[in-house]
Amino acid sequence: MQRSETGPFIPARERPSPRARRVARSTSGQHRREDEVAFRRVIRSRLLRWYDTHRRDLPWRHRHTDGYAQLLAEFMLQQTQVITVIGYYERFIQRFPTIDDLAAADLDEVLALWAGLGYYRRARNLHAAARTIVSEYGSRVPVRVEQLITLPGIGRSTAGAIASVAFGVRAPVLDGNVARVVTRLLAVEERATTAVVRSRLWAAAESLLPENRCGDFNQALMELGAVVCTPRNPGCALCPLCSHCGAVSEGLTERIPVTRRRAVVRTMPLVVAAVACGSTVLLVQGPDAGLWAGLWALPSEPVADRESLGAARDRLAVRLGACCQLNGTPDAAISRLLTHRQVTFHVFRGQASGKPRMTELLGVPCRWVGPR
Repeated sequence: MQRSETGPFIPARERPSPRARRVARSTSGQHRREDEVAFRRVIRSRLLRWYDTHRRDLPWRHRHTDGYAQLLAEFMLQQTQVITVIGYYERFIQRFPTIDDLAAADLDEVLALWAGLGYYRRARNLHAAARTIVSEYGSRVPVRVEQLITLPGIGRSTAGAIASVAFGVRAPVLDGNVARVVTRLLAVEERATTAVVRSRLWAAAESLLPENRCGDFNQALMELGAVVCTPRNPGCALCPLCSHCGAVSEGLTERIPVTRRRAVVRTMPLVVAAVACGSTVLLVQGPDAGLWAGLWALPSEPVADRESLGAARDRLAVRLGACCQLNGTPDAAISRLLTHRQVTFHVFRGQASGKPRMTELLGVPCRWVGPR
C-alpha cells in the first residue's frame, strides 16, 4: 500500500499512471476554461439585454460620445447618488457647455455652482483637470486610461468609465456598485477593500468586458448595482444574472460584500460669527486644504475639548477685532452630518461699527457680501 498525493491509501496497482494523471489535469483545465468562457458570454449577453430595456434616461447618456460630458458626470457621481447629480449636471453643462468654458471660469464661480453637492475637492480637481486638458491636450479629453489618470481627481475607475463610455476603450470600472455586483457574482467572502481581493475584482471586471459595447457594459454593471444589486435587500428576483450568481446559490446575498465596521462619528463643535454691517455680512475664505478648502463662509473657531462656548467665542472676538461686537450668547445652533463628523455651528450674531475696510482677517482673505 502506498499513500496517494491526496491522502487516502490506494493500492499501487489501482493508482493512475503519471501520464494518465497529466491527461486528467489537462482535460479538467480545458473544461474549466471552457466553462469560464461560457460563463462570461452568458453574463455579457444577459446584462446588455437587460440594460437595453431598463436603463435610466440620464442627461449625460444623451451625449455618450462627448468626453467632456462624461468627465463632468463622472466627477459628480463620485460618492454621490445619481438622483442628486442630475440637477447639478444640467446647471453645469448649461453654464459651461464646453471644456474651454469651464477652464476659463473663475474657481469661485465653479465652487458656487457646486455648492450643496459636497466633497468640494472634486470641484477643484475638475477645474484643474479642465485647464490641463485645454493647455496640454488641445481641449480634447484624453482617450487613453494612462493619460486620464494623470489628471487631478481621476483614478483608475473614473478613467475607465470615461474612456469606455465616451471612446469605446476596453477598460474596466470598479466603483462601489460594480464591486458589489462582482463580489456577489463570484461569492467573494473576503473584504473587498484589501489589496489582494481588490486585485482579483479588477481582474474579474476586466475579464467580463466584451470586445464591443464596453461602455454600455460598464454602465450596465453600475446600473445593476445602483438599482437592483443594492447593499441591503437586493432585488435578486429582478436580476438578469440571478441564475449565475454565486451569492444567490450559496445564500450569501446579505453577507456579501463583507464590510468593515462603520467609523465612529466624531463631534465637531464650532463657534460662528454672523457679523452684519447694514445689509452685508462678513465672509472669510478657507485655507487651500481642509474640510472647507477655499470656500467662503462665516468666520468660525473650533471649540477645543472641555472648552466652553464662551471661551471659544472670546477667541473668535479677538480675531475679529474691536470694530466687530459679538453677542454674549449664541443665537442659534445648527447641526450637520458630514460623512464621519457631526458638525454643530453655534452662531453668535454681531454688528460692525461703520464698515471696516477689511480685505484680510489675520492673514485670511475676507469680504463684505450683500444680497444679489
